[in-house]
Amino acid sequence: MDVLADLGPVFLGSRLKRLSERLQSDAADVLAEVQLGVQPGQMPVLAALDRKAMLIGELAEAIGMSQPGVTRNVAQLVDMGLVQIEGATDQRRRLASLTLAGEGVMARAKALIWPRFRAAMDEICPIAPEIFCEQISAIEAKLADKSLGEYGPCHHSRALRLREYDEETRPYFRDINLEWIGEMFTVEDADREVLDHPDEAIIQPGGDILFVEAPELGVIGTCALRKTGPDSFELTKMGVVSAARGLKAGEFLLAAAIDRAQQLGAQELYLLTNSACGAAIHLYEKLGFVHDFRIMDRYGARYARCDVAMLYQG
Repeated sequence: MDVLADLGPVFLGSRLKRLSERLQSDAADVLAEVQLGVQPGQMPVLAALDRKAMLIGELAEAIGMSQPGVTRNVAQLVDMGLVQIEGATDQRRRLASLTLAGEGVMARAKALIWPRFRAAMDEICPIAPEIFCEQISAIEAKLADKSLGEYGPCHHSRALRLREYDEETRPYFRDINLEWIGEMFTVEDADREVLDHPDEAIIQPGGDILFVEAPELGVIGTCALRKTGPDSFELTKMGVVSAARGLKAGEFLLAAAIDRAQQLGAQELYLLTNSACGAAIHLYEKLGFVHDFRIMDRYGARYARCDVAMLYQG
C-alpha cells in the first residue's frame, strides 16, 4: 500500500519531496563513485558560479535558495577550496566565484556525470524531460503569484459577511487597528485622531467604516473610507486580526471598500502605507491600486511611517 500515491494530487508536495530525496540519494552515490568530492546539494551553487561570478544575493535568487542557506553552502565550498570570496564585509555584497579547483570539479561533472543523469532522465520520465521541467516551472510561477492556500474553494471566505458601522461594531475599529499598528509601527497622533474619534474624523465628513465578520469568529477586520476632498477618499485603517489571517478577509474587505467608495462618488481613491506591509501591498496591486508619486507628494506627510502611496485605477 502506498498512501501518498493513493491520495493523489492532494499530497503532491509529499510525493515530490519523497522523489527528490530518492534522486538526491542516488545522485550522491554517483558523485561518490566518480570521486567528485562534493554533495548533490552543493552542485547548484557550483553550476551557477560556473556561468559567472555572482554576489551572494544574486546567487540565492538564481538558484531559488534562501540567502542564509546559500551563505552556509558557499562557506563550505570556500573551506573545500572550490569557491573564493571577494568584496565587502556585508555578506550580500560579497562576490563569489569558482577557484581553479572549482572549475576542475565542474569540468569533470559536465563530462562524467551530467550525460549519465540526462540519459537516466530520458529513460525515467514518462514525457520528454524538457516538458516535465516546463510543467514544474509553471507550478512554481503559480505559487509565486499566490500561496497554495489561496487556490480552490474556501469555506470561510464563502461565509464572510460585511458589517456596517454602528454602536456594536465601533469598538472593533479601534481595537483591530491598534493591534496591527502596534505590532509593526508606532501609533502616531494621526492614528489616534481617527481611532479615538471615528464619528468626527470619518463618518460626519461623509466617509464610511466597514467590517468583515466570519462564522464563529465574529468581527475579524475593518477599514475606513476617509473623505479628504469633494470627490477624494483615502482608504485607511484597514486591518485583520492575526487569528483570522489566511481566510481572505482582507481581500473581501478591500473589494467591498472599493465598491462603497464608488457608491459614495469617489473620483480619487488612494491609500498611504509602508513598504514593510508587503502582503497588503500585493493585495492592493491585485485589486487595482498602482504606485503614484503624486499621491505621495500631496498626502504622504500625513504619517511618519508612510513611504508608499497608491491610487486606485481599477
